Parts: sequence; structure tokens; C-alpha cells
Amino acid sequence: MKPFLIQQLERYALRLTELDFLLSREDIMGDMTQFLKLSREHAEVTAVASRFARFQQRNADLAAAQAMLSEPDLRDMAEEEIASASAELQTLEADLQRMLLPKDPDDARPAFIEIRAGTGGDESALFAADLLRMYSRFAERQGWKTDIVSESVSELGGYKEVVVRFEGEQVYGALKFESGGHRVQRVPATETQGRIHTSACTVAVLAEPDEAEAIKINPSDLRIDTYRASGAGGQHINKTDSAVRITHLPTGIVAECQDGRSQHSNKAQALKVLTARIQEKDRSERAAKDAAERKSLIGSGDRSDRIRTYNFPQGRLTDHRINLTLYKLLSIMEGDLQDVVNALQAYEAAEQLAALEIGGTA
Repeated sequence: MKPFLIQQLERYALRLTELDFLLSREDIMGDMTQFLKLSREHAEVTAVASRFARFQQRNADLAAAQAMLSEPDLRDMAEEEIASASAELQTLEADLQRMLLPKDPDDARPAFIEIRAGTGGDESALFAADLLRMYSRFAERQGWKTDIVSESVSELGGYKEVVVRFEGEQVYGALKFESGGHRVQRVPATETQGRIHTSACTVAVLAEPDEAEAIKINPSDLRIDTYRASGAGGQHINKTDSAVRITHLPTGIVAECQDGRSQHSNKAQALKVLTARIQEKDRSERAAKDAAERKSLIGSGDRSDRIRTYNFPQGRLTDHRINLTLYKLLSIMEGDLQDVVNALQAYEAAEQLAALEIGGTA
């Protein structure tokens, strides 16, 4: 294992000793907030420190076995132990590298996905519906809960715009790389000459803010409008002014919700979307500033970035950020997104590890 990683892991071992002491103090139970914070950190540090202890033990076992190779009577046993220890050390090193990577605290959060039709007219709106279906089917495979927050339906059954909330395990961590421009190449159902058309949609993925850590919005900065909902939802929502639109006046950011059955629930959901959009704006500005210093090839997630092409005649999906090409487009459109998600997460991990190595050798 590289020296800079060993140094990082040794710090975890020292921190575990500190946490053991802090949690053993009699006065710690008087501050429950601090106790819970230290307890969570203790659990995380213990997981890393215990794996590192095992790594050190197996490293010692490997050295002892190699020393036994010179003894004829022990050679077979030594070779068996060397093979076993070497295999386990590879697994342990991979685990420890992954555990040392910086964690995005939002990865475990629910997420909002906003899909908007772009160039291509009706075909773009139909593609927006296809993307919604793809993400919804992927969510089903993950056991996530899906709720449509707002929608604007096109005449042919697609979406001019649709906002969906996904809730489940590691939702934002799996979907955060979907932000950007999605381009489709195919023969539209309305095309009589069989010509391939190109159209596009934009996708934005927003982490739902933690209420305890969400930015505080001044109520006087909000304009709240109610209106009669349209689209799916049954007769009830079309008879009352239950839909809510909230405008954040300083930034001009707007969020609306019409899917709930009451004005109160729609207002609460719209406020969550609004807060997520404001926080994403702050996140994007910080990312742009960081990118000026160090450009990440995985992309900024800006909607103007063309991140992916869906070529139906060739059955091909290409993610341009990481040069990933998969010839299984039909199954991907049915929600088989895991290979794409895994590749993007692996690329991010490699980037983080490289940054960690640069920081460790600086």
C-alpha cells in the first residue's frame, strides 16, 4: 500500500483512541447532541481502523510465511499462507482505499429529478417521457419510492417539463451524475420518410435538503401563488386552487407543486424543491470556482453540458464524459442503468483517489 495511504490510516487509529477517551468522560451524556455526533464518528472511524488492523495483521502473516519458505518441511504450508494472505490483502487494500475517499454528505439524501424538453419539439417532449420512464424503472429495481411533484404534459403525451422526487437508499449518490444535456437520435413515430431526427432534453438532479441543515429562507423573500392544477391527479385537484407556485424574489428561482391533494401539502413540497434549487445554485457556483483551479472530466452537471447520447438505430448509449459506450440501449431505457451508474461512480472514485494521492505527497 502506498505510504500516503498508510499515513491516512494511522491517523484514523489515533483518532479512535481520542474518541474512546471523549466518549468515556462522565460529562459527555450532559450534551446529547455532542454525544450523538461523537458516537457517529466513532462508528465510522472504528470501521476503518478495524479494517486497517486486519490489514496490518495479514501483512505480518505474509512476512512470516515468506520467511518460512527456506524451511523445506514448512514450504507447502508457507506457500498456502502466502497465497491466502496476498489475496486478502488485495481485498483489504481496495476496501481501505474506498473508505478513505471523501464522502458527499448528500449521497444518502432523497433527490428531485427535473426533466425538461429542449430542441426537437414534440419528439423532445416524448423523449422526456422516455427518460422519466427510464429513471422510474431504475427506481423500481432499487426499491425506491417515486412521486411526481409537478408536470406539464405535451399534446402527444410527452412532457414539456416534469419534476419527480425519489426516496430510498443512496438516491442522490446514484443519480447525481445524470445532470446535463441528454441527446437522442432516432426515427420519430411521426416521421413518414424514415429519417433519423436528433432532439434533446435537459436533466437536473437536486439533493433534497436536510431540514436541520437547509439554508434559511426569509419568508419576505417569497411570493406564493395558488392556481388550479392541471394534468394527472383525478377530478379533485382540478376543482380547487390547490396547486402552489413559490418564487424566490432575490434569485428569481421558481418551484411549483400540483400533485398533492391539498394546498398545504403542495406548498410544503414546493418549498422543498425551491430550497433544493437554491442550494444547487450555490453548489454549482462553488463547483465552477473549483473547476477553474482543477477541471474534473466527469463534468460540472451544468445543463448546457451534453453528457450522453442515446442512438436508437445502433442500440447504443454513449456517455461522453468518461467515453463509455454500451450496446444495450433498449434494456437501459427499461431501467437497466446500473452499469452506467457504476462506471460513473468508479470514475469519480479514481479522481478522488488521485487527488488524495496528490494531497498526501504535497
